[in-house]
Amino acid sequence: MFAKNMGQTDRMIRGIVGVVLLILALASLSGGWAWIAGIVGVVLLATAAMGSCPPYQLLGINTCKTK
Repeated sequence: MFAKNMGQTDRMIRGIVGVVLLILALASLSGGWAWIAGIVGVVLLATAAMGSCPPYQLLGINTCKTK
């Protein structure tokens, strides 16, 4: 579907930040901030799992070392 355009470091950082945001959304935040943190966390985890970031593709950014 999407070409891989994220390197391992980028994916790892997104995964960690995504998990932290989901934990914050479920455990300590309330109201609108919890929803925002949850949605951003899910998006970060999804892009990390796919290895592809649509905004990177639009901007021509590629952090993946392999072709």
